[in-house]
Amino acid sequence: MIHEKLNQPYDPNTTEGEIYCEWEKSGFFNPDNLPGERTERFTIIMPPANANGRLHVGHALTITIEDIIIRFQRMQGKLALWIPGADHAGFETQVVYEKKLEKEGRSRFKMDPQELYDEITKFTLENKIYMENDARALGASCDWSREKFTLDQSVILETQETFRKLYRDNLIYRDYKTVNWCTKHQTSLSDLETTNVEKKDKLYFIKYGPFTVATVRPETIFGDMAIAVNPHDPRYQSFIGQTIEVQHPEKKCLLLVIGDNEVDMEFGSGALKITPAHDHNDYSMSVQHKLERIVVIDQFGKLNEKTGKYAGMKINEARTKVVEDLQALGLIEKIEDYTHSVPVCYKCETTIEPRLMPQWFVKMKPLAEVAAETVRAGKIEFIPDNFRKIFLYWMDNTIDWNISRQIVWGISIPTLICKDCNTGILDTDNRKDKPCSCGGIFIKDTDTLDTWFSSGQWPLLALGYPSSDDLKFYPTDVMETGYDLIFKWIPRMVIFALYLTKKIPFRTVYLHGMVNDQHGKKMSKSKGNVISPIDLLKKYGADAVRISLVVGNTPGTDLSLNEDKIKGYKHFCNKLWNVTRFVLTNTGEITLETRRPLLTERDEIIITELHTLIKNTTDNLNNFRFHIAGEELYHYVWHSFADIIIEEMKVRLRGDDVPSKKAAEWILLTILSTTVKILHPFTPFITEEIWSMLPHSKTGKKLLIIESWPIN
Repeated sequence: MIHEKLNQPYDPNTTEGEIYCEWEKSGFFNPDNLPGERTERFTIIMPPANANGRLHVGHALTITIEDIIIRFQRMQGKLALWIPGADHAGFETQVVYEKKLEKEGRSRFKMDPQELYDEITKFTLENKIYMENDARALGASCDWSREKFTLDQSVILETQETFRKLYRDNLIYRDYKTVNWCTKHQTSLSDLETTNVEKKDKLYFIKYGPFTVATVRPETIFGDMAIAVNPHDPRYQSFIGQTIEVQHPEKKCLLLVIGDNEVDMEFGSGALKITPAHDHNDYSMSVQHKLERIVVIDQFGKLNEKTGKYAGMKINEARTKVVEDLQALGLIEKIEDYTHSVPVCYKCETTIEPRLMPQWFVKMKPLAEVAAETVRAGKIEFIPDNFRKIFLYWMDNTIDWNISRQIVWGISIPTLICKDCNTGILDTDNRKDKPCSCGGIFIKDTDTLDTWFSSGQWPLLALGYPSSDDLKFYPTDVMETGYDLIFKWIPRMVIFALYLTKKIPFRTVYLHGMVNDQHGKKMSKSKGNVISPIDLLKKYGADAVRISLVVGNTPGTDLSLNEDKIKGYKHFCNKLWNVTRFVLTNTGEITLETRRPLLTERDEIIITELHTLIKNTTDNLNNFRFHIAGEELYHYVWHSFADIIIEEMKVRLRGDDVPSKKAAEWILLTILSTTVKILHPFTPFITEEIWSMLPHSKTGKKLLIIESWPIN
């Protein structure tokens, strides 16, 4: 007699939660509890999702792919470990919380730092629970007993110790440099935390003594220290090294003419005004040519007291006023429309203001050289392979990394800072009560570390580095994440792993694309096209969502998610359920352990095709071709099994030829049990439910999650 549930349509909402509870209760997510003789380890570290809200559809794709991998490896008899994690996501989380404060009429700038930290902690830990439950709803078979949070005390302490090691190895330094400054959020940002947007501005041609200089920023004229020309430009070669008099809006001043190969002779007039404190390129020239740096714009994006009557004006207001005054003096030669790429804060899109300030920097070149050498030696595989070239390009062209953030929410930098000269020293040097060489007093550094500094050590920290039994699972096997992190996260993990252990952090990097809306547009709340994976789960079930995210999704390319596609895979799950009902209704007393009967030539062809499916699925999963494996399984179940094989067997099942009938029953049950097994990584809930209904022998029934993968 078939299970009574099969008399009803499959309802994921009533079964998925129960099944997940059964999996968790079994303890089999933990490799220490897996049955059998398992010796080969397989490890994935989950990219730690930001613990400041619900999972989005990109997270759903990550979890689906990684769960497919780990379930497959677990069924292949390996000690399969998948460690989940959550990221405090420093700047991003603080931005989210600041929006909450704004709605409440509050500001972080008027709060005690510890009060703000405590509030964000409470907010984050509450959201972390929602995020973890979302992962469970998607079927993530990760080892929750090993879960890590990037603000766990062990993680904080080890992250700070890495900072100290880099400092002692002369790979971290403190310096006054221009950094990317967000005037809204009042913090510096790395280049990875800015995005470039096309902006229409005016290009002003200003008469500067014997020169005409082209600039989009006339308001910084008060911080100009030189005029730069290309040393090979015949128009200006005779001026190089001279000091010339120029007219500012309020006074005259003297500027040095310098020759620098970075000057583009084709841009504007070929002569540039150099403002070292407010432009990254100009700062670099100032280092080479030993120019003074004068700050004329403050941290809030307003002109300061060095600008005379313009002091207190915001940048755009000052620009307009300065241009008016220059025109009145007859110093504007012409004004042209100008479209250029402008860096903005990636969270609020405020235009980045280069700001000269003391910060902590990591010397990237020596670290990046080791990472590049390792990848060139073929020790890490990239899927798709074109991202290997992108990785190497960034390693070969790296710049020093600003790791200081002027925010509360994060891991504090383990240093002391001189109040007078801003010199920084390690907090372990026991110097708090001793004066600096300048006579100043050392105080605790209030800056926090860039989030990528801690998450860059994630494969090690998640396994309990530097001393843990779990390090036997290191290096990990696969790092699966979005391709946008080829610039941000992947290089830092490789760099830190090689620096700290001289071992690679993972053997394979699998990069998936972005999940866009059905029209191929990026999802955003402002566009109103955000698709919630949790809403989709409630509507169609986790299995339908999972397989729809995989089929047709080639690695490294973006996916346009159409709800009709998910609905289609819901129909597929229903089809599998109906096939199960038919098979179990018509297979009599046989069990999964029934011996193979005598088969016809056609039967042998059917079994051979099944073995081919097993082989293809195994090969595709071993080679990360999830999109192909999922599609082949879909077509086999729907078109070969349901449409052809079952229809052929119906005649024999109704006939009087007992051996033929028994062979047909065996074939149907064999195909059903086999396809349920190899579909399990893709659609774990419905396959686990069906598996529990199949006719096992009294001693043979166990969870599908630990069944052996079929051998072709």
